[in-house]
Amino acid sequence: MSAPTTPSRPAVTEREARQVAEAAREQDWRKPSFARELFLGRFRLDLIHPHPLPADEDVQRGEEFLAKLRDFCETKVDGAAIEREARIPDEVINGLKELGALGMKIDTRYGGLGLTQVYYNRALALAGSASPAIGALLSAHQSIGVPQPLKLFGTREQKETFLPRCARTDISAFLLTEPDVGSDPARLATTAVPDGDDYVLDGVKLWTTNGVVADLLVVMARVPRSEGHRGGITAFVVEAASEGITVENRNAFMGLRGLENGVTRFHRVRVPAANRIGPEGAGLKIALTTLNTGRLSLPAMCAGAGKWCLKIAREWSGAREQWGKPVARHEAVGSKIAFIAATTFALEAVLDLSSQMADEDRNDIRIEAALAKLYGSEMAWLMADHLVQIRGGRGFETAESLRARGERAVPAEQMLRDLRINRIFEGSTEIMHLLIAREAVDAHLSVAGDLIDPDKSLSDKARAGAQAGAFYARWLPRLLAGPGQLPRSYGEFRHGIDLSPHLRYVERTARRLARSTFYAMSRWQGRMETKQGFLGRVVDIGAELFAMSAACVRAEHLRRRGEHGREAYQLADAFCRQARIRVEELFGRLWTNTDDLDRRVVENVLAGRYEWLEHGIVDPSGDGPWIADATPGPSRKENVHRPVR
Repeated sequence: MSAPTTPSRPAVTEREARQVAEAAREQDWRKPSFARELFLGRFRLDLIHPHPLPADEDVQRGEEFLAKLRDFCETKVDGAAIEREARIPDEVINGLKELGALGMKIDTRYGGLGLTQVYYNRALALAGSASPAIGALLSAHQSIGVPQPLKLFGTREQKETFLPRCARTDISAFLLTEPDVGSDPARLATTAVPDGDDYVLDGVKLWTTNGVVADLLVVMARVPRSEGHRGGITAFVVEAASEGITVENRNAFMGLRGLENGVTRFHRVRVPAANRIGPEGAGLKIALTTLNTGRLSLPAMCAGAGKWCLKIAREWSGAREQWGKPVARHEAVGSKIAFIAATTFALEAVLDLSSQMADEDRNDIRIEAALAKLYGSEMAWLMADHLVQIRGGRGFETAESLRARGERAVPAEQMLRDLRINRIFEGSTEIMHLLIAREAVDAHLSVAGDLIDPDKSLSDKARAGAQAGAFYARWLPRLLAGPGQLPRSYGEFRHGIDLSPHLRYVERTARRLARSTFYAMSRWQGRMETKQGFLGRVVDIGAELFAMSAACVRAEHLRRRGEHGREAYQLADAFCRQARIRVEELFGRLWTNTDDLDRRVVENVLAGRYEWLEHGIVDPSGDGPWIADATPGPSRKENVHRPVR
C-alpha cells in the first residue's frame, strides 16, 4: 500500500508554538530541587550537604573502567591525526566498542557497563581530552541517542532488542532538528503516517550528530491526527540502513572536525509500530526528559577542558619570561590563571554534585542539569579564550605549525574552536535561559496563570487573583529575613579559610533574587515571558549562586576526606569572591540596561534604516538560499552513510 501524501510544514502562530512547548514540559515537581528552591528564595543547603556519595561498588567499577580508558586514550588515540584528517579512524571506534565504551550507561543485564552518571561523565571528560570528537561521538550515542530514551520510556521488548546492540556494536544518533526548525518543534515537518502495522516517514533532518556512521536512529516525527491516532510529535527507533534513508551530506564545522554529523533524508521509510517509543504525541516530552540528565555530558567535557587549560597555563606561564620574571607573576596574566583555576574547581563541583544527585534519584535535577550545561559551556569558552590570550601569538598558532618549527604542539586554538559549539549544542545559551527561567518562575505562573492569561474570563481572573493573594501572603514575608543575616550561620564551613560568609551571601541573595522576580511579575505580568534580557540575568544569577554552593560543599567534602582540603578551600574562596562580583554586576543590570533601546535599534536594522552603515565592504559569502530546501521526496544525492564495522 502506498503512503498518503506528506503534508507541508504546519503554519504555527507564536502562541501555538508556546503551547506545544508548554505541553511537553514536565508539569509536576514530585521530588525536591535545590535549584528550584534557590530561585524561590529558599536556600536548602540540606539538599546538597553533606555531599552525596556513590556506593563503593560503583566506585570500583568506575575506576576500573577509567584506568582501561586512560590506557586506550594514551596509546591508541592520536588527537592531532583526528583533527588533521577530520575523521576518527575506524580502528579507534572499533577499539572503543571492544572496550565497552558504547555501553557505559547501559545496564549490565543488556551487556553494558552500568556506570553511574558520575563515572560516565568522568569517562567523557577523559575521552574528550584525548579528542573532543570522540567525546562527542560517545555522548551523542548514549546521552541523547537510543540508550537514554529507551532506558526511561522503552518497553521491555525494545530494551531487549536494541540495548545489547547499542552496548557493543551499534552507534546511535538523535534526529530532531530540521533545516527550518531549531528550538521551535511546533513547526516540525517530518511526518510519520500510520499505514497498517507501520508508520511511513518522510522528511529531512539537519545536524544529525553521529548520523553519518549511525546504525540506529531516534527520530522525532509528526503523526497526523486521524481515527484511532491521537497524533502529535512522536519518537521512533529507526534502523539507519532502512530503504529510503539517505545521508546526503557530511557537514563540516569550525571545530570538532572529526564529528560525524550529516543531513539525513527520509523518503517513504517504513518503521514498525513496535519501534515507537511511548505513545503518539509524547515525543517532545521524551526528548526533554531525556535531556534532563543527558545535558550533563556537555559540562563534563567542559570541566575536562578547564583542567587542560589550567595545566597548559601553569606550565607555559611558568616557563615563559617577560621583563625578568615568569609571565604568571604579572598581575594581568595571573588574574586569568586564577580565573581558570577557580572556575575549573567550581565546574567540577557543579558537575559531580548534579551527577551524584541524578544517580541517587531523590532530587529533581532538571534545573540543576540545565544550569550545569549553561554555566559549563559559557565558562569553558571563557577559560579557553583566556588560555589563548596567555599563550599570545602561540595561542593563535596551530599545533601543527608549532610542531613544524620545533615547539610543543599545544592545540589552544583548536580547543577554542571545539568548545564554541557547546554554547549551541543541546539548547543554545539563549534557549537555556528561557527554559530555566520558565522553570524558575513556575510557582508564580502556577498561582497567577489565569490572572495574566488574556484569554481568561473575568471570573477566572478573580479566582486566580484570590489564589495569588493567598500564595504571596505566605511567601513574601519569608523573603525578608533568614540565616544569611546571622553571623554564626554555616559555621561548619570555617576551617582556616572561612567559607561561611559566602554561604550566607548565597542565602541572602537567593531571597533578593526571588523578590526581584516578584517585582518583575508585578510590573510586567503576562509580558514577563517577552523580557528575555531580564530573565537571562535572573538565570545567570541563579547559576552563579548554584556554583558557589556546589564549590563550598565540595571543598568541605574534600576536607573531610583528607583530599587536598586546604587547597580546595582556597579555590572555593577565590571562586566565590569572583562570582560575587559577577552577581552584583548582574543585579545592577536587572533594572539598569538598554533592553528597550536595543529593541528599537533592532527594528530599525530590520527595516533597513541603517543599511548605509554597511557600505564600504565586499561580502565574500557565496550564493544560495539562507535555508536549504527540505521538500520531502526521493533523494537526488549520493548516500554517504558509512557504518563502522
